[in-house]
Amino acid sequence: MSDVELVADILTEVTLDDPAPSDAAVSETSPVTVGATVPTGFEFTAAAEVEEKLGRPCKISKDRGKIYFEIGMDSLAQVHRLRSVDNLFVVVQEFTDFPFKEAKEAALQDFQELAAKLSWEKALKTWELNNNLKKKKKRKKTGGCCKEKKQAAASELPAGDGAEEAPPAGQEERETEDSQAGDSSEVSAQCANDSQENKPGDNTEGNDASPDVSKVLKFRVTCNRAGDKHSFTSNEAARDFGGAVQEHFQWKADMTNFDVEVLLNISFNEMLVGIALTEESLHRRNITHFGPTTLRSTLAYGMLRLCDLEPSDVVIDPMCGTGAIPLEGVSEWPGCFFIAGDNNPNAVNRTASNIGSLLRKQQSMDSSAPQGLPIETTQWDISRLPLRSGSVDVIITDMPFGKRIGSKKKNWDLYPACLREMSRVCRAGTGRAVLLTHDRKCFIKALAKAGHLWRKMHTVWVNIGGLHAGVYLLKRTTLDFSDCSSERLEENQPLSPNSPAKEE
Repeated sequence: MSDVELVADILTEVTLDDPAPSDAAVSETSPVTVGATVPTGFEFTAAAEVEEKLGRPCKISKDRGKIYFEIGMDSLAQVHRLRSVDNLFVVVQEFTDFPFKEAKEAALQDFQELAAKLSWEKALKTWELNNNLKKKKKRKKTGGCCKEKKQAAASELPAGDGAEEAPPAGQEERETEDSQAGDSSEVSAQCANDSQENKPGDNTEGNDASPDVSKVLKFRVTCNRAGDKHSFTSNEAARDFGGAVQEHFQWKADMTNFDVEVLLNISFNEMLVGIALTEESLHRRNITHFGPTTLRSTLAYGMLRLCDLEPSDVVIDPMCGTGAIPLEGVSEWPGCFFIAGDNNPNAVNRTASNIGSLLRKQQSMDSSAPQGLPIETTQWDISRLPLRSGSVDVIITDMPFGKRIGSKKKNWDLYPACLREMSRVCRAGTGRAVLLTHDRKCFIKALAKAGHLWRKMHTVWVNIGGLHAGVYLLKRTTLDFSDCSSERLEENQPLSPNSPAKEE
């Protein structure tokens, strides 16, 4: 069954309480504004993907790391398949210049009165439709897995061993969220009076309450605030606004086991109220075996798009770690061939395990999926790659920051050796490289030393767990590596941390 047919099948099974002709029109044809959080620095990349795959114009927020676009509710399934977004939410209302009061009591009073003034109906219908999509997908996935297990058990019983080996528990990726500029904080606050008895029929505020009147929904309010001129804290804003939401809908506040997450995003004089559409970040899709450092799949996708990959391109990640970059590559650009290598055998084994997990996932979703992926893994030395000169079209990798892996002192020898070997295997004139590093001083000096072989085309500044890092897009010059003299390459002269470096 194709994706379009699957979505149509899902939509036919979605039912809303108290249906009316206007409600049906809202649920399928009326546009809603969806917001998405993306890796900081790759907002334009995410906007380009939205316009390319959804055909919708995209607005980039002044608050870094967010984009907004309008879609029909019947396109929610396509939104969840975007590769560059982390979290999704539907916008209830946006205020471009909210009059925050200077007195704390007056400002909090505005939050208490806000919930009853907002038009929640369209956002809640979007949330309900999104929930039905997730439940439908979960049922299909669970049914498929059970069927496969029964078939596997039946085929093993004649051998005298009917027991199945349980799969290892999935590891939870631990990552520090991107820090916000200025006085920024993020909290989730349980509103007051959550001990009072909630009754489904007590809501007298209007018809735009919870869509499911047979169940009292649990909720929490999450406040994200940036700016130092507010008279209130994030916790206070979430508490008072959450109390108003509870009074308006007669929902029950629950910090952990909630059904609805209401978002209150405040950035200086701007404010947005929304409802979350994702329970966890969409970047958690490819990696099942984690290492000391694991690149987010959404960031890997942004780096890959910088390369302008073409079918039949040979792409290598010479320091693959857990294989986040090539795994994202084979998922979106199956016409390319990827090679993932690392000098650490544990990293190579983790990458191979992640490739196997991705292949099994694809086959469980589509029985006609290929039995293999255009990717290979190998152990190698980055300074002596077992590849022919000029045999690679694109090099893309996450270089050691010198924090958790290696050291900044070792980078002064490692970075020049990397660029020299990359220039040898990369195709002269057309080859590209996208390199991520936090050690900018060392990288710029190494790049200046190899300036006759590489040209810096573009730099994207990103925030990775609070670290300000750079993604450098390089273009291989037409100069043949074999034509370079040993004196010009200066292979035996390591860089000095004390020498001046200038970044354009």
